[in-house]
Amino acid sequence: MPKSKRAKVVHLSKVEKKGKELSQKLFKQVRECVDKYQYCFVFSVENMRNTYLKDVRTEFSDSRLFFGKTKVMAKALGTTVEDEYEPNLSKLSKFLVGNVGLLFTSRPTDDIISYFSTYAQTDFARAGVHATRDFTVPAGTVYSQGGEIPAEEDVPMAHSLEQTVRKMGMPTSLVKGKVTLDQPYTVCKEGSVLNSHQTALLKLFGVATAEFRVQIKAYWSAATNEVKEVDAMEE
Repeated sequence: MPKSKRAKVVHLSKVEKKGKELSQKLFKQVRECVDKYQYCFVFSVENMRNTYLKDVRTEFSDSRLFFGKTKVMAKALGTTVEDEYEPNLSKLSKFLVGNVGLLFTSRPTDDIISYFSTYAQTDFARAGVHATRDFTVPAGTVYSQGGEIPAEEDVPMAHSLEQTVRKMGMPTSLVKGKVTLDQPYTVCKEGSVLNSHQTALLKLFGVATAEFRVQIKAYWSAATNEVKEVDAMEE
């Protein structure tokens, strides 16, 4: 009988070695980018989605983007005046906290800031995030978009979904073959933390409330060795 892959022993030393090698590779790549590009931007991401981040990478194919492992990136740039790779690079380290990354590019700074100030992608919310709006499904026949558009422009929800939405918390019933609510049902309130049932219902009704955004926090210029905070500049 063949051995199960689950039973395979993975030595911790190998895992640690691989992790260390990846960190060393990232460290080296970040410093190589400092030498190669004119600017180093620190950006943060709201409602992270790998698909949209991939789109950003494609848009900046002439540049280099790193995301994750903030401690390694900070160490590569330098966290103090004594260990910074180039003058003033250590000033970026304070921004490397949370869902942030680095963008190395030689494109004009105004172009970068302008691009990301307008870039946004709407997607379905995930459990654990705060609802950005109220959503209530009206009483009566339940329609596929839950009252988001006029009933005459919508179609009734498929009767086969009645049991599914009832398991998600909606007190529905089948009346003459149509999914029905005796009274309005509030799926979520603005500001409340969404659970998995709520996010599933929002997706089922086609209500996308999460917005993927990239915000530029600050950047360093190789020409001037200066760091500028973008928020401070805009204010």
